[in-house]
Amino acid sequence: MDTDIKVALVGNPNTGKSTLFNVLTGLNQKIGNFPGVTVDKKTGFCELPDGRKAQIIDLPGTYSLYPKSRDESIVFSILADRTNLLKPDLIVVIVDASNLKRNLLLYTQVADLKVPVILALNMMDMAQKAEISINVNAIAQKLGVPVIPISARKGEGIDKLKAAIAFANKVPLQQDTIDVEALAPQLIAQIEKEIKVDTPYFALQLAHQHETLDFLTPEQSQRIEELEQEFNFHSQKAQASETIARYNYINDLLYDTVTKKETAQDQSISNKIDRVLTHKIFGFVLFLGILMFIFQSIFAWSAYPMKLIGDFFVWAQSSLHHILPSGPLTNLLVDGVMGGLSGVMVFIPQIAILFGFISILEDTGYMSRVTFMMDRIMRKVGLNGKSVVPLIGGFACAVPSIMSTRNIENWKDRMITIMVTPLVTCSARLPVYTLLIALVVPNRNVWWIFNLQGLALTGMYLFSLISAVTVAFVMKYILKSRERGYFIMELPVYRMPRWKNVGLTMYERSGAFVLQAGKVIVAVSVILWVLASFGPGDRFKQIELKYQQPQYTQHRQSDELQRTIASEKLENSYAGVLGHAIAPVIKPLGFDWKIGIALITSFAAREVFVGTMATIYSVDGNAEKMESVQQKMGTAKNPDGSPVFTAAVAFSLMMFYAFAMQCASTVAVVYRETKDWRWPAAQFAYMTVLAYLASFITYHLLK
Repeated sequence: MDTDIKVALVGNPNTGKSTLFNVLTGLNQKIGNFPGVTVDKKTGFCELPDGRKAQIIDLPGTYSLYPKSRDESIVFSILADRTNLLKPDLIVVIVDASNLKRNLLLYTQVADLKVPVILALNMMDMAQKAEISINVNAIAQKLGVPVIPISARKGEGIDKLKAAIAFANKVPLQQDTIDVEALAPQLIAQIEKEIKVDTPYFALQLAHQHETLDFLTPEQSQRIEELEQEFNFHSQKAQASETIARYNYINDLLYDTVTKKETAQDQSISNKIDRVLTHKIFGFVLFLGILMFIFQSIFAWSAYPMKLIGDFFVWAQSSLHHILPSGPLTNLLVDGVMGGLSGVMVFIPQIAILFGFISILEDTGYMSRVTFMMDRIMRKVGLNGKSVVPLIGGFACAVPSIMSTRNIENWKDRMITIMVTPLVTCSARLPVYTLLIALVVPNRNVWWIFNLQGLALTGMYLFSLISAVTVAFVMKYILKSRERGYFIMELPVYRMPRWKNVGLTMYERSGAFVLQAGKVIVAVSVILWVLASFGPGDRFKQIELKYQQPQYTQHRQSDELQRTIASEKLENSYAGVLGHAIAPVIKPLGFDWKIGIALITSFAAREVFVGTMATIYSVDGNAEKMESVQQKMGTAKNPDGSPVFTAAVAFSLMMFYAFAMQCASTVAVVYRETKDWRWPAAQFAYMTVLAYLASFITYHLLK
């Protein structure tokens, strides 16, 4: 799409930058209240009042142009690299109007790069509530740039911002904030001359960051290193001097332009709430209570819609068996494809409810408090506080959570976080857990308000967090590093969730789950149906001949005989041969050869387990009597007549799925983030061993 102007949005985390991006572009995106959500740069398009089209680039949140993570390095490289296709013509710096002193540090750095700038004072409504008076015109006059007060959440001031973008100058007019050249005059002058840099601050940033900037040639980087040694340049000392100078400038600016009434409350409502929600004891009790409420709701609120979806698939499969002509193609469609899909679609209500709650926790600002509280525990097990972001995000999906570890500066902390994040119960495990819990845990209340099934699910989620922390503690002594990790996070003020955003998140995440899982499920279901419907050699023919003999036809009813034939055919099919091959290995875990087939297929993705069970028991069942997958598994019997899915078997299976690395996407993203196959290989190995041991112990304790 052709654009007339490129506009970059730059700001600290939690200044409403991503919200403004959505308002300007009309794109619906995931917005979180803590670092780690906006990992990659995002682009969109905006119609300006003069009819031109602007490309809006949402850059990762950063506190400074000096990067402490891979995310933050994106900002300077795009703003400074002349060859980058996303290099902006104009920069909009978004600051929190209620916290100008800290936010303006980044503005002063960006302004000194001498690219045209607009300053957007966001959250003006919050500043007014805090009784902060800002003289916008005076700030604009002192800085020499347009200053636009806005409230991105309420959509206030957006038209004025668009007008300012449309009529912005093509040349930078901002005032110098500090005397940059005084920080390292000879070095800056020489870099400007040799590297052909047009601004002093750009030259100073090259001195600080040349080793990590891709747009510099190795020769240029080496030359800058030589100049640093020649002029005795110390990067940390220079950064400290620069920061002091910038805050002196900011203090003078705010002294003349911002006032706060003496009667204003020193403690905001958010701070008062935090005294309870982040309390070292009550905070954890409340968090546990919120988790229990979420998992109780997942079972209670989803029961009726799940029954409707399950009944629909039972009716559809039964109807198709009657309507379509009998034969392999009908069986493939009904038992293979629809049998597998039913095992995924039935869990849409639970997935939607889970993501709805996660979205509310993020939107209100509570998720940031959870990461703040958990930081105390993380420190004790040798992790960085920022590790909490991917661990909590792991409740949804390990793939984006592992990508968000780029925010963790310390190599050891980052690698441990990557290695343990898949242990956290993700949404793909939810269908497996809820299915197995519904089979063996009674649906009744204890202590009047707690449902036993909800308590069991809560236990599995808490167990996954404890497992991740325990493994991290062990890895602290295995991996060696001298770096020290640290945790910087701004706690946003509490806000009401944007219900439209919550609804959209539920729709998008549920849809993505069904589409992504559905592709794998359908493919695996078709393959599995073929494996379960055909066998090596003439085994099926021999079974047909066997049951045509009088001793079988005379003493058994037709329905019973057909079920016996179907069961024996499945056992002698390719899938049965595969299941029997691994049966000796998994028998100590309480699993039969049918469960073995599900374990093999679900190594591609955990949720395939449900589809596999649906397909196996559809093939093994009666086409005249279609049932839901839960009913089929509940009535499944061993050869001796005992039920297959006892409490010992069900919890053994849940323990296996709690630990096993059964997600091809996660393996791929770990390789992409580490650039070394040894890491995903080691991760796969240790998780499989843990899965087997945990499953073995659970089965033998409960049986």
